[in-house]
Amino acid sequence: MIVAATYENGQLFQHFGRTPAFKLYEIEDGAIVRAGILDPEGAGHGALVGVLMQYGVEALICGGIGPGAVNFLAQAGIEVYAGVSGSADEAAAALAAGTLEQVAEANCDHHGHEHGEGGCGHHAEGEHHCCH
Repeated sequence: MIVAATYENGQLFQHFGRTPAFKLYEIEDGAIVRAGILDPEGAGHGALVGVLMQYGVEALICGGIGPGAVNFLAQAGIEVYAGVSGSADEAAAALAAGTLEQVAEANCDHHGHEHGEGGCGHHAEGEHHCCH
């Protein structure tokens, strides 16, 4: 199984549509057997799904994700593990072990907040992480 994680500096990047890289993991018999970094070369939201398909990705681990991306990924047969944060390697190991909870629903709908240069902005209280 090939798994992709949105990736920056060892951590899960929290905005699918703007991820600077993916870390790809090859999983066999409940263990990671190979890993490497994939540069999506500036691909936009819709093109990212095509990039993942080219590499045979079967599952995506990410922070936030919007409904359009969830739909494209579902149509491509890629399982989504959304709302995850922290170490990309730890999340991939948890998926390999069968302990990562699958959340395949959009968790950023972009209603009620503005998007600035650096991301999705903030709600009234606390930070809001999301992606497309």
